[in-house]
Amino acid sequence: MTDDTSTPGSDFESASWLLRDQEFVRLCKATLLDNKTALFDVLATARIDTVEVTFNGYADEGQIDGAVTDGEGALTDLHSINVEIVRVEWASQRVTRQTLSVKDAIEKLVYDLLQQTYSGWKDNQGAYGDFLFDVAERTITLNFNERIETSELTQHVF
Repeated sequence: MTDDTSTPGSDFESASWLLRDQEFVRLCKATLLDNKTALFDVLATARIDTVEVTFNGYADEGQIDGAVTDGEGALTDLHSINVEIVRVEWASQRVTRQTLSVKDAIEKLVYDLLQQTYSGWKDNQGAYGDFLFDVAERTITLNFNERIETSELTQHVF
């Protein structure tokens, strides 16, 4: 006896969703170099050395926070500096250019990178970590900590 509880067409819908997600990730990766170049150029012009963005997700909720320092370690306000970045819309796969404050552009980029790398970062027990934007090296480093709930069964037969 087999237990077929699948919905008609669900395999097709799953395959379709997977293909859309793969195309989204491909497009995001294709735009990342341009976005990094634009962002790091603006940060270097503003004499900003590093940007650190922390994130924390749990129970289907998640948020990010950022701190920006210049060469002397002073905090810098990124609301007044603008940059043009490329965004990819997941559902439509549409690629658009947007001019945003550097703070908003970094936030969008961080959310996109989390979605591409660990799409479930805010589900269940969630995850936390940080991104480090190193302007001199022109790198973005993700430190990711996944929370895992475990259980262990021990059985004794007497």
